[in-house]
Amino acid sequence: MAVRADEIIDRRRLRRKLTFWRVVTLLLVAVAIGGVAFWSKGDALGGVAANHVAKIKIEGTITEDEELLKRLEGIGKSDRVKGVIVWINSPGGTTAGGEAIFEAVRRLAAEKPVVAQVGTLAASAGYMIASAGDHIVARQSSIVGSIGVLVQFPDVTELMDKIGVKVEGVKSSPLKAEPSPFTPTTEEERAMLRALVMDSYDWFVGIVEDRRPLSRPEALALADGSIYTGRQALQRKLVDTLGGEREAMAWLATKGVDAELPVVEWKTARSGGLFAALTGADSFASLMGFDRMPAELAARIGADRLFLDGLLSLWQPDQSALGQ
Repeated sequence: MAVRADEIIDRRRLRRKLTFWRVVTLLLVAVAIGGVAFWSKGDALGGVAANHVAKIKIEGTITEDEELLKRLEGIGKSDRVKGVIVWINSPGGTTAGGEAIFEAVRRLAAEKPVVAQVGTLAASAGYMIASAGDHIVARQSSIVGSIGVLVQFPDVTELMDKIGVKVEGVKSSPLKAEPSPFTPTTEEERAMLRALVMDSYDWFVGIVEDRRPLSRPEALALADGSIYTGRQALQRKLVDTLGGEREAMAWLATKGVDAELPVVEWKTARSGGLFAALTGADSFASLMGFDRMPAELAARIGADRLFLDGLLSLWQPDQSALGQ
């Protein structure tokens, strides 16, 4: 019986030890998961415990990006961010999207020193956003400018005639839902669109006049849609310095930012997957397969700009004119 009792005691001790190590293991796993989540969030937002210069990238076609606007707001609220580099590589996009980001950068500039750094391209709405910074740095060969506004719409009336399709409708007034791709554009419709475009154009030129050391006549002279190299843009006062991140940091140093601080990119917090593919302005494009289309083919058939709505501030070079 004594042997049996000893076995029972040993088993109970072993059971207690196993329970202890199971609890410890579960706690370690929980801590590990929490740490991964914390650092993942930190990586997504660029958040670090130490003081740093925040870098935020604005790339591709510009739209009214709520996630980007929240990131800019978060940078402004962070006590650890001592200066900001807004890195831009964009041909532009929707005028409303550029306006929203421009205003967000201006609010940020009220809290921190902000310098805009141009990569390959900052055209149209891309340049609008660059002008929100208090200093603009561009490469000598960067493309800058294309100040202006446009509205585009297809005309498929000849195609409809060829395939024998007609579109009929009843509307309250002649200008309702015009211009339409299914009917020829009238002079009245063109006048309405031109008034729309010129009003936004006047507002865009006002931004350039206000944000750059230019008079109204000088801003108007540069706002003819022309694009410039960084060197040309410097001569025309559209940028302040030629260079890259080193020159951007040098300017921040003149505003009291420690030049030895690390530059940390605040990245998007978006997650991928099916849900992301089916939300926002990209949903229909994803479902139609345009997101998987080769970039060159998409550009040639116009699918790269098919889903931009409203007024555009976008530089769109004709590839055939470039010999491609």
